[in-house]
Amino acid sequence: MQNFSSCGVTIAYETAGDGPPVLLIHGFASTGRVNWWDTGWVKTLTGSGRRVITFDHRGHGASDKLYESALYSAAAMAEDARRLLDHLEIPVADVMGYSMGARVAALLAINHPDRLRRVVLAGLASRMITGVGGAEAIARALEAPSRAAVADPGARAFRVFAEQTKSDLKALAACIRASRQKITPEELATIRVPVLVVAGDKDDVAGDVPTLVSAIPGAAGMTLPGRNHMNAVGDSGFKQAVLAFLD
Repeated sequence: MQNFSSCGVTIAYETAGDGPPVLLIHGFASTGRVNWWDTGWVKTLTGSGRRVITFDHRGHGASDKLYESALYSAAAMAEDARRLLDHLEIPVADVMGYSMGARVAALLAINHPDRLRRVVLAGLASRMITGVGGAEAIARALEAPSRAAVADPGARAFRVFAEQTKSDLKALAACIRASRQKITPEELATIRVPVLVVAGDKDDVAGDVPTLVSAIPGAAGMTLPGRNHMNAVGDSGFKQAVLAFLD
């Protein structure tokens, strides 16, 4: 992977393909590789004639590990994404974020509308507004001596996933305590770029699609039948809808 300095934080990134740029923003405890390459998204998008950029959030993958929660606001991570576009000299890009990455993408659309052409917010819908909850339980699960010591099944699932992605558990605990900030309907109402909202109908983390769609002027929505938070990302119908939206 290549890397650059985002105000002193080293961020690792990869690019593939040629054509109109698409920046992909991964979710909590994942990486650019796990979220986007392993699920076939990079192949799908480069195959449609696009240049794809993925990166690892601060605290994740090959990027710098930080251990203070104050350094992990979603707004700070949105600035990492914006600085990556600056570093690559990309003035305007399509952006897609999943879960935590959707919150980051929404903040990019709010704070830097001139840098985005179209935005896909996936894996996080109404709970972008109402809040997801459970951050402290997940942080404690990540800090537990072993997964066997975690009683909460939801928090334990995050611990298992973090171990599967070979993550720094201490850094992720600091991240989850700060990154789940709510975005108000008033802030979302300022978005002026085209937006597609996508989530599985069994995704308890994301919440419902129509609530977020109604908060963003002109947004469209898609609910994936039978999909939950973990298996929606690689859905073939999701991919086809995104290709049509970006076209």
